[in-house]
Amino acid sequence: MRESYWPLFNNRHAAGQQLARALLSFHLLHPVVLALPRGGLPIGFEIAQSLNAPLDILLVRKIGVPSMPEVALGAVVDGSAHQVVWNESLIEALQFKNNDLEALKQQQLHEIERRRQIYRGTKLPPDLVGKTVIVVDDGIATGSTMKVALAALRRIKVAALVVATPVAPLDVWHSILRLIDKGVCLFCPQPFGSVGQYYDHFEQLEDQEVIDLLARADLSANKGEEP
Repeated sequence: MRESYWPLFNNRHAAGQQLARALLSFHLLHPVVLALPRGGLPIGFEIAQSLNAPLDILLVRKIGVPSMPEVALGAVVDGSAHQVVWNESLIEALQFKNNDLEALKQQQLHEIERRRQIYRGTKLPPDLVGKTVIVVDDGIATGSTMKVALAALRRIKVAALVVATPVAPLDVWHSILRLIDKGVCLFCPQPFGSVGQYYDHFEQLEDQEVIDLLARADLSANKGEEP
């Protein structure tokens, strides 16, 4: 019997290719692929190439407890007007003051702005209203970041929401399916472990790799528009 934590994917690009094959069966019309940087970009690149779809980034930042950064007080999503979702019960339990929360939010907004300038430059984000949007990441652990991203996209009235990820805990994936129109998760182990355990190669991506993938996706899209 196969152990749950054996690597299933060679790297993110290989996982993206598997997801792309699964998504082809949905016959989505003119989708837009949004990847959560940095790790979601190789996944999104392969999906966008296979579906002949535009690729962009969705900037979402967790707002962590300073002494325990993995614990989420909330999250902020980039957009024409940024959106923040707070974990009200945790804030009350830890007795955070409004000034503290504002400072923590501003830290993540600064990082979002930094990444926007590096990754997009002067390029405008795609118009998503009325579009089928495929949100991708290299794996989902708690689902908190993905759920905030999905809530933000619902507010701007996309036509349909699709999530594609190589791996997620079964219970978390079921909770995400309730928020979307369609979804693909290739492996749903329970117990879960960590996302990196399901890859042979799971190195952290650098900013330049994200920039290069976005540029390659733009080049492919421009070639496809030529008569």
